[in-house]
Amino acid sequence: MKNDYIAVADHSPQEIEDVLSLALRLKKEWKAGGNKPVLKNKTLAMVFQKPSLRTRVSFDMAMRHLGGDALYLSPAEIGLGKRESIADVARVLSGYVDAIMARVFEHDHILQLAEWASVPVINGLTDYNHPCQGMADALTIQEEFGTVKDLQIVFIGDGNNVAVSLLHIAAKLGAAKFTIACPEGYEIPEAALTIAKPIMAETGTIFEVVRDPREAVQGAQVIYTDTWTSMGQEAETAIREQHFALYQVNDDLVNAADPQAIVMHCLPAHRGQEITNEVADGPHSRLFPQAENRMHAQKAILVNLLGE
Repeated sequence: MKNDYIAVADHSPQEIEDVLSLALRLKKEWKAGGNKPVLKNKTLAMVFQKPSLRTRVSFDMAMRHLGGDALYLSPAEIGLGKRESIADVARVLSGYVDAIMARVFEHDHILQLAEWASVPVINGLTDYNHPCQGMADALTIQEEFGTVKDLQIVFIGDGNNVAVSLLHIAAKLGAAKFTIACPEGYEIPEAALTIAKPIMAETGTIFEVVRDPREAVQGAQVIYTDTWTSMGQEAETAIREQHFALYQVNDDLVNAADPQAIVMHCLPAHRGQEITNEVADGPHSRLFPQAENRMHAQKAILVNLLGE
């Protein structure tokens, strides 16, 4: 039976820890002079409905570092679910490549790809979650604090796909508390909370929704933010800017957290909106190590799926 990487919540805490340990090892190996070509003669198809700097380059370079190849397929080349059915695309690509990574709008599209493909499918982002980002986030936190366990993690902003995967991996790894600070109506979706609740009951993670961001960050070691308007929500930009105006991560907010707190953002950042230049480029920022860790976390995911 093939393995896929669709959601953080599909994996046990031990499985997640094993992938993170592999990511750390592969990162150290790369920094020391280069990775072994453990994926030589392997090819990853990268299917994009949404453009992305980090997803495209990090997966491409991950495969190159491991001795494999990556093939970029633009929205115009496939027209997933429009020009050709998802089932047909999955079966055709399965005959050509060793794995498929897809960055899509609708979560159901990644589920259909996984159902019909005979090779591993990796979720590069959907409207529901962003598990590769979640693994990179956990890797970044572990590098900083040695563990995710017992930390207070605060997400400032929209309860979007990034927030969902961050909540699930924080709960899996036993964070002390996960707080989202957001306006009413922008909470993490109930379906994602339904999945998280039994995980949190087992690991002891406390979840809370707070309206005041300053209250939310009291004692927090990790402050995370994301764009107020995700791709596909452009028609809501003006109203979202009004609703989130008080949810900016700035120096005053960071100073209310733990003195050793780090600030994270999955990027791209809209500087002057959800985060200021002073914070994004300041001493608490881990934005760019976090971005680099996309590549290393994804290397581990790829090796785990395709084998050393």
